[in-house]
Amino acid sequence: MAIDSRLKSIHAGKAETDPEQQKLIDQYIASLSPEGANDVLDGACTLVFIFMEWLRVTHQDHDKDVIEYVLPPLVATLRRMPRSVSPETIPTMAGLVVAAGTGLSPSLWRKQYGDWSEGEMNALEATVFLLAEHINRVTDDPDFATRMVTEVLSSADED
Repeated sequence: MAIDSRLKSIHAGKAETDPEQQKLIDQYIASLSPEGANDVLDGACTLVFIFMEWLRVTHQDHDKDVIEYVLPPLVATLRRMPRSVSPETIPTMAGLVVAAGTGLSPSLWRKQYGDWSEGEMNALEATVFLLAEHINRVTDDPDFATRMVTEVLSSADED
């Protein structure tokens, strides 16, 4: 929902997050136990996987390679965000996207390299946001990525 909210604020022409909303997000993050924080990280990696899986299938339908068409613009955009995304975190984000784009779990791929650093949090959030925005642009629907996640969660609840 934080990603959906950020997408909506960007499309409304607001470059910055509403201070009240940011305060609520910060309070929520501060209230998490270590297990809760790991769950949030796994959730973000799951979003990367869901988004890349959808993009992979969509690109395959057009005989295109998802990595070739998604990764370069994603990395270029992350590089243009030096205040939010430090350059040393970009290879990790690219690795997550490549793992997901080839059908591997981004969480399991990441675990082999140790704990997440604090500096990677903004980069991970930006990666999820940029993938959602990419999907919304591809579909010409500003809510498509959010609906897709909602449908996946709903079907998981039914199982």
